[in-house]
Amino acid sequence: MSFDDTFIPYGRQSIDDDDIASVVDVLRSDWLTTGPKTAQFEKDICDYVNVAHGVAVSSGTAALHCAVVVAGVEEGDEVIVTPITFAASANCVLYRNAMPVFADVDYATMLMSPDSVKQKITSKTRAVIAVDYAGQPCDYMALRQICDQHDLVLIADCAHSLGADINGVSPATIADLATFSFHPVKHITTGEGGMVVTNDGARSERMRRFRNHGIDVDHAQRAREGAWMYGMVELGFNYRMTDFQCALGSSQLRKLDGWIARRREIAHMYDEAFSSLSALESLVTRSGVNHAHHLYVLRLSQKFNSGHRQEVFDSLRRQQIGVNVHYIPVYRHPYYQQNVNTSAIRCPNAEAGVDRIISLPMHSALTDAQIGRVIGAVKNALIELERR
Repeated sequence: MSFDDTFIPYGRQSIDDDDIASVVDVLRSDWLTTGPKTAQFEKDICDYVNVAHGVAVSSGTAALHCAVVVAGVEEGDEVIVTPITFAASANCVLYRNAMPVFADVDYATMLMSPDSVKQKITSKTRAVIAVDYAGQPCDYMALRQICDQHDLVLIADCAHSLGADINGVSPATIADLATFSFHPVKHITTGEGGMVVTNDGARSERMRRFRNHGIDVDHAQRAREGAWMYGMVELGFNYRMTDFQCALGSSQLRKLDGWIARRREIAHMYDEAFSSLSALESLVTRSGVNHAHHLYVLRLSQKFNSGHRQEVFDSLRRQQIGVNVHYIPVYRHPYYQQNVNTSAIRCPNAEAGVDRIISLPMHSALTDAQIGRVIGAVKNALIELERR
């Protein structure tokens, strides 16, 4: 299907002249790869989420990989994950030759269920990776208590929730490690890129080595010291982020609060338009949460099924509305079906809700007119569905 200029994407980046100038300044400088702008961006993110240490890397997936490494996940360990997420949240466990164990979600929020986490803990469990689905933080106070009781590392995948909080507290301050993604559809972008934040200085230093092939000093340190000697002390990866990406990230971060405010306005407009429609059911926002609204997820009511969802999806696409689906459960992916024992997985709440969800356009550049078009298109699609 081809799209013309009337197509409304579900997500997109916002880039202005200040962003472009920040990148051009770096391109004209002596530093292109990891250098002073990387250190500045790390500090900027840490200040924003009130955490001591940040390690910028090449993607959100690289951030998750770094996090499980310093969490001590090794071959044969188990890590409890959620099925309702992008596959990277579980894939990072496989990178360590460990086993992802899928906890169910809370049906009302589609967030990881602390009660299900408790049921999944075994003597092999090393960590829990919680995902802030759609931009709403998980119940981190409950997860923190569980992890402390069982000596587990709590990792917060905050790829959707930069700018969110729980009673004014960032999820990154509650978890042992928190990861972010700066993909173009996220709240701020560096093109591709990610970051891990932590209050643990030893873990942050190890991640700096891990992102740089496992080498004990980086190029910037050698340049400052006028030295050439370095040693590879562990097997790492090339997960470095460039300085021009980080300059873009710092520029974007200065606009984040305004963009989050606009996302909340859009979510409120959608809420008001859809709250009275019997064909839909709402995802619940937990008390005390300030939602970041990375996604706006519609869920058809329980009288419908995945076939009906496909009809609505196709109708909206015909109306040039760039809807998407986030996500199919990770364990349904062909790789997991073929390589991971999924036969014993039981996530009834995830299964009950996931086949009826659709993500509507949600990004700060949406105009009121575009939002009106989306709302009208959804109502048209539901009228078509009810007539069948």
